[in-house]
Amino acid sequence: MTGQRNRRALLNASGVAIVLTLISPAMAHAQDIRGTVSFENGAAIPQGLVKVYLSDPGRQNNAQHGTDLVTLESNGKSTALSFILPSPINQPTSSTLQIVAHLERPDGWLLARGSSKLRLARPAQITLSKVLY
Repeated sequence: MTGQRNRRALLNASGVAIVLTLISPAMAHAQDIRGTVSFENGAAIPQGLVKVYLSDPGRQNNAQHGTDLVTLESNGKSTALSFILPSPINQPTSSTLQIVAHLERPDGWLLARGSSKLRLARPAQITLSKVLY
């Protein structure tokens, strides 16, 4: 009788472990940061590369937060680009954490920049503004 109970408990535990293994990746993706990048005045985003990353102005060096960087290619015709950025769950965050987007020409010159405060519960909306030199 106790052997049968132990076997049943082992099978139940195995079933729970399998279900958790299948659900874990889906839960991790639910924490990703989603958003869109658009250009000022609703115009088409100029041709180039849009780099989206997390930045913390509260840090002394204001460096990129972590190594997660999403690069989107603009063909010069789209008015908005969608992105998915991995969430900083394993990294310490602060209330000043921002999502930053840079539009660069193929030769590396910065054309436009925009940012948005990080809000994990809502999609980010970043508007790029021309950079003046």
